[in-house]
Amino acid sequence: MNEELFVSQEFTPVNGFTSGIEGPACDSDGNLYAVNYERQHTIGKVTPDGEASVFVELSNGSIGNGIRFSSGGSMFIADYTNHNVLKVDMLTREISVHSHEPRMNQPNDIAIGANDILYASDPKWGASTGQLWRVETDGNATLLEGDMGTTNGIEVSPDEKVLYVNESVQRNIWRYELSSEGEISNKQLLIQFPDFGMDGMRCDVEGNLYVTRHGKGTIAKLSPEGEELLEVELTGKNCTNIAFGGTDGCICYVTMADRGNVEVFRADLPGRSWMLYQR
Repeated sequence: MNEELFVSQEFTPVNGFTSGIEGPACDSDGNLYAVNYERQHTIGKVTPDGEASVFVELSNGSIGNGIRFSSGGSMFIADYTNHNVLKVDMLTREISVHSHEPRMNQPNDIAIGANDILYASDPKWGASTGQLWRVETDGNATLLEGDMGTTNGIEVSPDEKVLYVNESVQRNIWRYELSSEGEISNKQLLIQFPDFGMDGMRCDVEGNLYVTRHGKGTIAKLSPEGEELLEVELTGKNCTNIAFGGTDGCICYVTMADRGNVEVFRADLPGRSWMLYQR
């Protein structure tokens, strides 16, 4: 790939994934996973050299969205049609229900702490509202906040002390103080964008936040204080999510709904998620 920083190029062929491509996440070996490869209800696997295949097929009408990996290497998937967080054993590819919560609208993106506690955004798109959930390691789900805007992208800071949540329709990114037990407090507005939407977001190791600007076709890099540091121009417009990977953690993979593919660029710092694997 192009070694120049913050210059995006295509990584997988156009329309290899459906327009429902979301939730990229890399495992400790550098393989990339994203939902809806070739058809809905699948999880696709893309090797570091770009070879793609179906990794698992979800059953019972489940459709995945966000994907994260635990410290033990298990894959967690937000299943928005069945109000679940699914768990995949990466060796056997067996899929189980980690958490089922009927009060969820449609769990969308998920973040994970170093302690393996999950946090899930839960939008209700038709009403432009949303909720925020915590999912414990035993699968128990707790509503952290209701009556929000259209909750979508979500991430934990590298020091584990901040939870970021965005609201796509309202174009807000909120910052919460996060306790080691997963409690949130002191909600503050980090930034409100004047135009376009937002979807997924991820932190680098210094806490800078990379935000997909859905409809604008850019990735905004924000400082932990909410200052916009730069924008990465993409080929497509409807970027949905971003993940860090590669041998040094500096490769950014971006899922594109309008082109059904993944774009890639090099950042100047490794991602927080990659750093978790180095512990």
